Amino acid sequence: MGYTGGTKDDPTYHALGDHSETVQLDYDPAVITYEELLTVFFKGHDATRRVGSRQYMSAVFHHDAEQERLAREAKAALERELGKTVYTETIPAATFYMAEDYHQKYGLQGNRSVMDEYRRMYPDFWDIVDSTSATRANAYLYGYGTVEQLRSELDRLGLSREAQGRLLSRVE
Repeated sequence: MGYTGGTKDDPTYHALGDHSETVQLDYDPAVITYEELLTVFFKGHDATRRVGSRQYMSAVFHHDAEQERLAREAKAALERELGKTVYTETIPAATFYMAEDYHQKYGLQGNRSVMDEYRRMYPDFWDIVDSTSATRANAYLYGYGTVEQLRSELDRLGLSREAQGRLLSRVE
């Protein structure tokens, strides 16, 4: 979670300037394609809803001409499918600024017992932010993924049996 797209140096939630709240994804194109990421992006929100503030705008921040082309094509395809205007902007990527710690892994931070386990595993909070396991647990806590998916990967998250049970009980 962080901020990008604006001109202000070192934005914060309370001094955002002209930036937007966003996420930055690192991905392996051998595992998931950029087109598949765009599909997830557009399914994850209502891009036909006009947002009044730049802070919460729908945007794809592209890193090259190919990403820009694919984002524009995905937007156009969605407009044809829905018969509505899609307000997602396609903007060149700029400096990405990490948001403050209280914005990171928000679902996980709201589950003290599981978060405490991650704090024991990663004494440095920013290592939790970078943890794939913590990211996956956070996603499940937000309702992304099924109980069956969680059960299939629970042992790979590195959590104790007790923390696994707490996480599973929150998702079921």
